Amino acid sequence: MFTRITVCLDMFGYPNRCKHCWIGHSPNGNLTIDDLKFVAEEFRPFTNCLTVYDWYREPDFKDNYKELWDLCNRLSDIHEKHFELISVWRIVRDKEYVKWLSSLGLKKVQLTLFGGQEKTDFYTGRKNAYNEILEAIEILLENKISPRIQIFVNKDNIDELPFIENLIKSLDLENRCKSFGGEFSLFLHQGSCDGENEKLYPIRVTSDDLKKIPQTLVEYTLKHFNKSSIEEVFGKTEQALYEELIHDHSTASYVSETPVFYIDNKFNVYPNVAPPSPARLLGNLKTDGIETVLANYTENKSISQHIRLTVPLCNLVESQGDCKSQRLFDKEDYIEYLLNKYCRKYS
Repeated sequence: MFTRITVCLDMFGYPNRCKHCWIGHSPNGNLTIDDLKFVAEEFRPFTNCLTVYDWYREPDFKDNYKELWDLCNRLSDIHEKHFELISVWRIVRDKEYVKWLSSLGLKKVQLTLFGGQEKTDFYTGRKNAYNEILEAIEILLENKISPRIQIFVNKDNIDELPFIENLIKSLDLENRCKSFGGEFSLFLHQGSCDGENEKLYPIRVTSDDLKKIPQTLVEYTLKHFNKSSIEEVFGKTEQALYEELIHDHSTASYVSETPVFYIDNKFNVYPNVAPPSPARLLGNLKTDGIETVLANYTENKSISQHIRLTVPLCNLVESQGDCKSQRLFDKEDYIEYLLNKYCRKYS
């Protein structure tokens, strides 16, 4: 019996094909309410505290989003408040959506930029994404919801950061949020290096690139993460992490008493510690059954779990790391990057 289980069913997918998406790309589905009920019923006997979501890529993407929200609440013992993630696609097409978000008590919403229109559309994987984000900002402000701007930084878009700095100033976002008691926030980071974002490894930023970040954006970022320097935010060089981990013989288990599971539109189940992939697969609810899925999880039987539990970190970094690379990583993100590469090579 688990203390708590959270299950997220990818019922409808999402409208974008983001190049930074750590979850990766998979075909959109069209699952039914009965499918959502089935998933909840399968996991229910194994915990006294179940939380159910109908998405893990884009919330509120389907027209019956209100019905799905209410159903997830009924199926859950504890349901979180609405995440500060929304459907940008919907907010510019559905006038009722922002009113509904406001009725749920949402005070802040995260939006993602990569620079100007060309870069943002390119990274989002959808034409007109940039213009829709700007439209979404105005809709949010009109309804007294503060935007929080997330910016993924790579070598190919870092020169566009002054554009974003000027955009924030021209839209007067800080003062407009203050006018209704809200708070504008913004932060930069390079993201993890898994899913689609792993493909961006060649253009991952180095310490020299950080000198190009406008000071205003640095200050916003340090406030968001409560850090004292931008170097703390972006982490250590791969070389430094390699030299640290090459002496680390530890292993780890990903098993938790409060697991979160991602379930794709084919009913394959994955732990949410990393992107859904063959190496992370725990089984299929329809063909294998819930007992097998949970046993594979608790007994570390998936390929990635088994490798992380049995292969020391020093072996992972020696096999898959670059001892001379100056690319910047958070330590845990770097370990996941090494593990993903190792799984593909040896499985």
